Amino acid sequence: MRNWEKALSILEALRERGQAAGHGWTLDTELLPSHQQGVNALENQGLIELAGREGRAELSALEGRPVWWAARLTPYGHDTLAYAQSRPRPVSMPGPADPDRQLVELIPSQMAALRVFVALSGQLRVPPAAGLAEQVRSASCDHGIKRWRLHLTAEQMESVAYGLWLHRMTGSAAEANRFAREYGVVHSPAGAADEGPAVVDGLPSTARW
Repeated sequence: MRNWEKALSILEALRERGQAAGHGWTLDTELLPSHQQGVNALENQGLIELAGREGRAELSALEGRPVWWAARLTPYGHDTLAYAQSRPRPVSMPGPADPDRQLVELIPSQMAALRVFVALSGQLRVPPAAGLAEQVRSASCDHGIKRWRLHLTAEQMESVAYGLWLHRMTGSAAEANRFAREYGVVHSPAGAADEGPAVVDGLPSTARW
């Protein structure tokens, strides 16, 4: 188990036992020895608070026995645990040999535009392709060449092209042009539907302004 995993395990144990006790404190008899050994390091980081003399005296009165040690999460510890439980998880990325996916390397401005695109998913009439948002969240950056690496399906490639087309239509064509040069994928509203342009609010979706 890696150090950060051990730290989260201790924080989780303290939270569960503190909630069960009702007063937020985990007492000396309620924590595994291996967890107790890691508490001092987390206290030094500001994630855990140890009860002082007065706090232990109050807990002893509540418990009806001497309490020699007690710990609880600080607000920083609570937030660290909450963030750890909600942060995007790395996905197992398929290798370049996967015939259904292609390695795509995006420059920072392309990635920034793509993040805006997937963030607007709930507001768009043509939302990002399935799985694209997760690919964006879990993308890794090669800092040596300043490129974001994703492995995308053909459908996701088309969706990226659409997102960059939206970026083109609202200010900058460089990102879409680069994507077209490198991967040969261009969004064309006129050819997006086989049965003619969709009508949105009374206007064809291919209408120019």
